[in-house]
Amino acid sequence: MATVAVFIFSVFTHLLLLYSAESCPPSFCNETVARISFPFKNTTPSRPECGFYTLDCSDHLKPKIQLKDGGYWFQLESTYRSDSVFINDGRLQERIGRLKGDTCDDDVFNDLSLPGPTPIFYTHPHNLTLFKCNKTPPYKGPNYACTSVNHIYYNVSNPSLNCSAIQIPIRPGFPSNVYNASALTAKFSLHFNCLDDHGEWKCGPPPQSICWNQTGEFICPPTPEGNHHLGLKLGLGDQISILKLGLAGAVAGVVALAVISCLIFWKKKKRQDHLNVEAFLRNYWPLHVKRYSYSDVRKMTNSFKKKLGQGGYGGVYKGELKDGRLVAVKVLNRSKGNGEEFMNEVAAISRTSHVNIVSLLGFCFEGSKRALIYEFMPNGSLEKFIFDANNPRKDHNLGWEALEQISLGIARGLEYLHRGCNTRILHFDIKPHNILLDENFLPKISDFGLAKICDRKESIVSMLYARGTAGYIAPEVFCRNFGGVSHKSDVYSYGMMLSEMAGGRRNINVEVEDTSEIYFPHWIYNRLEMDQELGLQSIMNEEDKVRARKLIIVSLWCIQTDPSNRPAIREVIEMLEGSVESLQMPPKPYLSSPPKSPVVVLDSSTTLVSI
Repeated sequence: MATVAVFIFSVFTHLLLLYSAESCPPSFCNETVARISFPFKNTTPSRPECGFYTLDCSDHLKPKIQLKDGGYWFQLESTYRSDSVFINDGRLQERIGRLKGDTCDDDVFNDLSLPGPTPIFYTHPHNLTLFKCNKTPPYKGPNYACTSVNHIYYNVSNPSLNCSAIQIPIRPGFPSNVYNASALTAKFSLHFNCLDDHGEWKCGPPPQSICWNQTGEFICPPTPEGNHHLGLKLGLGDQISILKLGLAGAVAGVVALAVISCLIFWKKKKRQDHLNVEAFLRNYWPLHVKRYSYSDVRKMTNSFKKKLGQGGYGGVYKGELKDGRLVAVKVLNRSKGNGEEFMNEVAAISRTSHVNIVSLLGFCFEGSKRALIYEFMPNGSLEKFIFDANNPRKDHNLGWEALEQISLGIARGLEYLHRGCNTRILHFDIKPHNILLDENFLPKISDFGLAKICDRKESIVSMLYARGTAGYIAPEVFCRNFGGVSHKSDVYSYGMMLSEMAGGRRNINVEVEDTSEIYFPHWIYNRLEMDQELGLQSIMNEEDKVRARKLIIVSLWCIQTDPSNRPAIREVIEMLEGSVESLQMPPKPYLSSPPKSPVVVLDSSTTLVSI
């Protein structure tokens, strides 16, 4: 109730302010900026009700704008209608250019820092949020961004330090959750979402149309000169009656205002997300990949008639291009509307060209409708050959030689992602569901929605949240106590998948009779350690036994809890190509069989992007 009372008081106060406010006439700046009017105000008069942001046109050739009271004066390039300004500050950009690596400058960051986002204010392309903390040892910890003389900056808030958040504009194509000095920019635009489609202010009797200032308070532009806000001259008694009605209406409108603020914020975010994706496609999309309309996608899939599969991202449908080529069309869920997965997949896969990486042939981005068009894989995913009890090819009917070749192909694809590209690509979602098989059972890695593009010199990767699928996520990805996140995290996921390929079952299976068999890697390690028969299905001869033993030993090396004990993927390839006699037994993984009690088993198509 106290919060509601404060809100009502704030609304009531601003109603009084707006009712009694004198006019704030617009003023001329120059031919580029033109008229200064709400939400911008001139340096004189400086009354707060005249606007949110101050423009200084004392030098008509070089107008300036101040986004925070007492803050830095940005060089203003131009304005558009009454709701957008374009900033291109050459002096500040020159200072930004001096920042290198993990060094930062408090003065530059203080000047570059923008006001926090509100329901009417946002920047384009997008912002990076950094947390400015007291410089207390240790200087470099999890989510470390950079260090200045007096402060340390993190990509994520550090609760153990005294920190404050700052918003900094960055150029398109760079991740908005990791600091990169070359991404910073002093060239950006500000948009204010308080105009209707005709460029008119949406202010009027709430809740039909409202605006907020920088601190989230209700405000509308001042009235034209010579008129009061209501357009009438009223006596004191009439004023009191109107104010009573206003207070009563404020109480009734609290819920409506809250709902509308959420809707405006959601609409602004959707618009910003759309601009981000369009900017990304315009600046970074390779020319050899075709862009399709949504009607084209409907035609090639025969109105989504044949569904090939379903995942957390959406559905995959069989289609055919005009030249007769078969394709798989991945349609992303509307709920994933921020475009991150779409841009991740596009950015990662557009940089690849490898026989063991699925080829992207086209895309569709049309409003909320997003689709990716891939080459068609006739044999579907690897998952159905090792888990589907109804599949006649299950239980290793592929044969151990085919399994060995498939495991080698996946490893070579990963090795290409880790070392063969100009930039290192970490997949973060290696699992049987994301390995596709062509007509010759050649494996191809797919689904780059959670991929992360890194500098090849980067050994440890900074991440805001865990990403991956339960059962395949490396321990360090969701708990930093196990070590840093790196290319070894993909190796762990690969090892868990290799274990399932060799076992012909999921690694955790609570339906087995013997408790010791619940966690397959633990059970098979004990059998190897005691030199017992592997007890696996479909081993027909001595060659099968050798191949099975090799796959299992390699998988056990890959799933070591300590990332430093895992081989790099190029070493995995050497192990798979070598003889089983040259392989040493790895240390026993820390993890062991869980108790035989009811647990929730997630389908392998269910991807967790936050843990």
